[in-house]
Amino acid sequence: MDEIPAYELFEIREPASHTIPFVYNSPHSGRIYPPEFIAQSRLQGISIRRSEDHYVDELFSAAGALGAPLLLANFPRAYLDVNREPYELDPRMFDGLLPSYANINSLRVAGGLGTIPRIVAENMEIYARRLPVQEALDRVEAVYKPYHAALRRLIARTHVQFGFGVLIDCHSMPGNIRVAGATSRPDFIIGDRYGTSASAELSRMAVSIFEEMGFAAIRNKPYAGGFITEHYGRPSRGLHALQIEINRSLYVDEVTLERRADFPLVVAAITSFMRQMADYVAKFAGDTALAAE
Repeated sequence: MDEIPAYELFEIREPASHTIPFVYNSPHSGRIYPPEFIAQSRLQGISIRRSEDHYVDELFSAAGALGAPLLLANFPRAYLDVNREPYELDPRMFDGLLPSYANINSLRVAGGLGTIPRIVAENMEIYARRLPVQEALDRVEAVYKPYHAALRRLIARTHVQFGFGVLIDCHSMPGNIRVAGATSRPDFIIGDRYGTSASAELSRMAVSIFEEMGFAAIRNKPYAGGFITEHYGRPSRGLHALQIEINRSLYVDEVTLERRADFPLVVAAITSFMRQMADYVAKFAGDTALAAE
């Protein structure tokens, strides 16, 4: 875990030339922890890092070489989660009254995983005491809104340049994930909000690519996609959003958070996935299932 007093909240890693209609986004791989946040937390060391999507930015690092931008968070998910509505806030966490427009009743808030999370994985409470309401609002203004503004610009640019666009929202999931009715744990889950955020052809192709590489891949269960996938996916307008969840046990030791020896092999598999998805979309760029009608 890096701890430095000042840093860029997020990065846009631009390709030398934007040649494919894709935008890659890694909102939960940030691992720079503000010292003031650490001072507020009852958790330290590896414990506070349990909610990271560990090294997902590195897994998708070939985006630029393939011709697509990669947006990645440097701030940690435990500090603020951009894969939520802007004001999914738990009133139990704060001193003072939240604004009337705050969504205090969502299932994610109830589970402790709102825009300002109350817990990290394994239900570990983050904060030693309540936070001022203004701090939550300040984080939304300083972190959440600039991040989404950057993501919107990338998506809009892609849409204008190519006539359609594909957002790949990149995440990881615990290695002990269970899927009802399945006999084995999935290596990858592709989420398309049950067909509402991307064309079925696109999500089926994503699953097929991983299966042909020998991985276990499924769609939507139990992760169909979060706020980002739902908010930006507009297939009728030629804007498709897929969420990809990668089983962490493939590439990281979930106890020590060290990269496994197979880490380069997983990077290579994901790079192949990205390349094959780009090739697939190029073949069907004029198809109304992908392009705006």
